[in-house]
Amino acid sequence: MDSLIRLVCLLMLVSQIYQFVFADDPLQDFCRGDLTAPPSINGLPCKTSSEVTLEDFFFDGLVTEGNTSNAFGSDVTMGNVLKFPGLNTQGMSMNRVDIAPGGLVPPHIHPRAGESGFVLEGTVLVGFLTADKVFHSKVLTVGWMFAIPKGLVHFAVNIGEGKALILSAFNSQLPGTVVVGSNLFGASPAIPDEVLAKAFQVEESVAARIKGKFSG
Repeated sequence: MDSLIRLVCLLMLVSQIYQFVFADDPLQDFCRGDLTAPPSINGLPCKTSSEVTLEDFFFDGLVTEGNTSNAFGSDVTMGNVLKFPGLNTQGMSMNRVDIAPGGLVPPHIHPRAGESGFVLEGTVLVGFLTADKVFHSKVLTVGWMFAIPKGLVHFAVNIGEGKALILSAFNSQLPGTVVVGSNLFGASPAIPDEVLAKAFQVEESVAARIKGKFSG
């Protein structure tokens, strides 16, 4: 019985430590992030109250339309803690996604957050791939929402005649983005050609040629 009691006490202690370290609820009204300091476990260090200004809690970075004149025909404007430090420790952020006709937001993942999106303009095909290789997709028009589970590969393509605009929200102040193609073929230092060739079952010359599109 004593061993059982000690085990229960140990489990309760571990649970309390976990809740303390990874608690979702901050112990202060806000923690305006200090962008000059390295991140801690769940956010950036807080600036002192005397350094906090009104502008820390308002952000107009998503007002301007993104520049879609690029190879993908899309542009993502991020509203995360690095751009909007008032989000620090709040566990939320937003992106503006502009997509030209025929443009693509290439397959990517957010390693630290799930995503909820709202179509403000245009017609888009949104899809994601589950861990067991099931592909889910749907054509969405203005007013539709979508949800992408955390860490799953997903994309959006504008299949309409005009531009498309999506507003995405995340349950992380810094969700992170890993673009599958450019991260693999544009890594620095570069991933060896033989690794990419074997992974994608192509000749090394093909892997090298794809690398050339993402280099620089």
